[in-house]
Amino acid sequence: MIVTCRQMQQCEETAFARGVSAAALMEEAGRGIAAVVRQFAPHAGSLVLFLGKGNNAGDALVAARELVADGWQLYARLSGEPAAMKDLPRSHLASLGSLVRILGDATTFDFPAGPIVNLDGLLGIGAQGPMKPELQVLAREMNALRTQRHALTIAMDIPSGLDGDHGTACADAVEADVTAVVAQIKAGLLADGADHYVGRIALVPLRDLSATVGDAQAEVLTPRLLRSWLPRRANDMHKGNAGRVGILAGSPGFLGAAELACRGAIRAGAGLVTLLVKEDVYPFIAPRMPAEVMVKTIADYRAVLEMNFDVLAIGPGLGFTHEQEILAVLQQAKVPIIVDADALTMLAQHPEVHAAMSNQPHLMTPHPGEMERLLRHFPSGQGMSRRLLVESFTAGAPGRTLLLKGTRTVIGTHGQPTLFNTTGHPGMASGGMGDVLSGVCAAFAAQHLPLHHAAGLGAWLCGRAAERFVTQERVAMESIGASDVTAHLGGALQDLKEGRF
Repeated sequence: MIVTCRQMQQCEETAFARGVSAAALMEEAGRGIAAVVRQFAPHAGSLVLFLGKGNNAGDALVAARELVADGWQLYARLSGEPAAMKDLPRSHLASLGSLVRILGDATTFDFPAGPIVNLDGLLGIGAQGPMKPELQVLAREMNALRTQRHALTIAMDIPSGLDGDHGTACADAVEADVTAVVAQIKAGLLADGADHYVGRIALVPLRDLSATVGDAQAEVLTPRLLRSWLPRRANDMHKGNAGRVGILAGSPGFLGAAELACRGAIRAGAGLVTLLVKEDVYPFIAPRMPAEVMVKTIADYRAVLEMNFDVLAIGPGLGFTHEQEILAVLQQAKVPIIVDADALTMLAQHPEVHAAMSNQPHLMTPHPGEMERLLRHFPSGQGMSRRLLVESFTAGAPGRTLLLKGTRTVIGTHGQPTLFNTTGHPGMASGGMGDVLSGVCAAFAAQHLPLHHAAGLGAWLCGRAAERFVTQERVAMESIGASDVTAHLGGALQDLKEGRF
């Protein structure tokens, strides 16, 4: 559920009236935050707690207590004297005793070699307006450790200095890599521009705060939601049941895009993957295809309309030489279509074809530049928020699903809740990621999932696979390539099945 800060506070007040204690909620939240740290920083190092006076600091201290057993060395920066803290965080700080070292300035301290993780325990959702000077100093230190020492910053519930309802940031607001959101997703975390401060969203559910009112017209992609969409395979399933994917991709100089789309479809579980290419491309692309992919030549792309596929993915590295053939396929196909890359540009240049497709099931996967081209024929969309743009672009077109890529990918289908993705990291800002996504979405669509669900699964899994590359291979995010995402899709699928963040 997506809630305002006031709705969250009312949920807490209701829980307290039922006899739920703040101490019990803090214990559950702290343990959940520790689990987030373990997932995104699996190798112990220096854990630096930045603590305010309120219960947000208590959550951080409970998490620290849990992580000591994993070998983490604890350090703390306090916004004031311990006596000024609320009772619960003060008692948790006292219980840690000599296990935590109090620092005077984290930016000048010589931490041991190894990973550094900042835990932002300065402010919770009740804070409004600019940060107090003593908190601003600590927030600056946190940001400095992140930029200068490449510390991983994990905010709790909301990055300090970010408005929980509107997503606006005050001066020196904490820039988090991961935000461990407690109980319910706060609306401000999803606002345009907030992702700069929020980073990856990991939802820490609390049993006693699970029921509340909120925005029922939007959902955040979490394993709890997505697991029910993931097809469960029958014991007697065969490759035909797993879906036949036809991919129209690749042209001279752009062979890699076709390969990545095919690999994405295979790793997402497609039963049969066929790449359809022109005769001049075949001798160059066939040797580089995975053994599982069938590569067939096609004299005229319109011939695919008579072939037996459950879904078509059209566009990665396709080029524009055969544009009229592709436009005919887009307009006449009787199966769902994943429309990406060059096929999106064709639709932007031929709005009459796009309009004719409004009732035909198709998933569009534009990046911001491609979306800008599409908007030339949708002038009312200029200046809209990403959510409103997605909702407006799919309104009145029951066959259309739009997956608008970005740091916080947004997915919309007329009559369905708008979806916000949570996974991924900045290392994914490299070529080929969208080609993999097209193949993954096609694999799920071929198994007869609604395109809305296929898009949600595809976005979450590709982002999670990129995260696994960093943590499992123990490498820097900057080194990731799209082929690394395909290699980790199987692990991401298993994470989804097991309900990981």
